[in-house]
Amino acid sequence: MNRSPMLKTVLWGVAALLVTGAAQAQPAWPAAKPITLIVPFTAGGSVDATARLLAEQLGQRLKQTVVVDNVAGAGGTIGVAKAAAAPPDGYTLVMGADSPVAIAKLVNPAGVRYDPAKDLAPVALINTAPMLLVARPGLPARNLAEVVALARKEPGRLSYATSGIGTVLHLAMEMIKQQGKFHAVHVPYRGGAQIATDTIGGQVDLAMLVSVSAAQHVQAGKLQGIAVTGARRLAILPNVPTVAETPGFKGYDVVSWTGLFAPARTPPAVIEQLNQAVNAVLAQPEVRAKLQDQGATAGSGSAEEFGKFVASEQQRYAQIVKAAGIRE
Repeated sequence: MNRSPMLKTVLWGVAALLVTGAAQAQPAWPAAKPITLIVPFTAGGSVDATARLLAEQLGQRLKQTVVVDNVAGAGGTIGVAKAAAAPPDGYTLVMGADSPVAIAKLVNPAGVRYDPAKDLAPVALINTAPMLLVARPGLPARNLAEVVALARKEPGRLSYATSGIGTVLHLAMEMIKQQGKFHAVHVPYRGGAQIATDTIGGQVDLAMLVSVSAAQHVQAGKLQGIAVTGARRLAILPNVPTVAETPGFKGYDVVSWTGLFAPARTPPAVIEQLNQAVNAVLAQPEVRAKLQDQGATAGSGSAEEFGKFVASEQQRYAQIVKAAGIRE
C-alpha cells in the first residue's frame, strides 16, 4: 500500500517521539540507584575514614547516595575481587590501595582471583602517604646509616616488623635492604597497633609503619624515628630525615597510596564524570586539611594519569618481589 509523503513524515515523527520517550524513561547515571563504595578493609582504619569522607562529599556533588560497604579480608583482596566482579555500570566502586591492587597478585598469583590490569578501571588517585621506619628504645642506631652499619656488622641480628607479607610496608623495607645491601629478619604482623606495642616493648628492633600511626609514638619519645620513606620530611617530625638523604639511597621514594577504581568496561563517560567529581572534592581546603591530619596528601589528575601511575607501581613492585623471592 502506498503511503503519501505526508503520512510517512507523520509516522517518522511518531517513531522519533517514541524513541525519545523511551530514552527519557531510562534514568541517567547515577540516578537509578545508590552507588556502593566498597572498602576492602575493616571499619575504623585510615582507608575507611578516607572513604567515608569521600562518600559524603561525592554524594553531594553527584546528587546521589553513596553507601560505604566494608568487605574486609585477605589483605584487601576479597573486597577488590567483589568490585572487579560487579556489573560495569558505575554503581559499584572500590577504594583500592597499593597492596591489594599493585602487589597481591605478584606475591600470591594463585590465590588472588582478579587481574588488576584487566579487571579494574582506574578512576582517580585519592591520596598518598609516606611510611616511617622506627626503632625500639635503646637500639644503638639513631639513623638509617647507623642501622645499615649495625646490620652489616651482625648479619641476621636485627628484626623488623610490618603488617604482613607482600604489603607495601614489607616491600618498602625490602627496597631499603636491597639498596643498603644488608640482611634483617622480617616479622609479619596482622596490624599496626600490635607492631607499635611490640616495638616499644623491645620484641622487635625495627618497624615500618604508616606515618600517621607511628608519628605520635616518636613525638612521645616511645620510639626512635629512623627515616621517612617519602621524598620530603614530615612537617610533624622535622628532625627525622628521609631515606633518600642517607648516602647510598639517593632517589629512594616510596609512598602508600589509595585510589578509586571501577569494574573494567565501565563506560568512559561515567569514569570521566567520577574523576571530575573526585578531583573537585579533593580540591576543597577542608578535605585536604583532613587528609593532612592523617599524614596524607590529596591526589589529583586524570583517570589516564592514575592508570599510568598504577602500572608503574606494579612494574616496580614486580622487580622487588622477584629480587627478594617474596611469596605468600
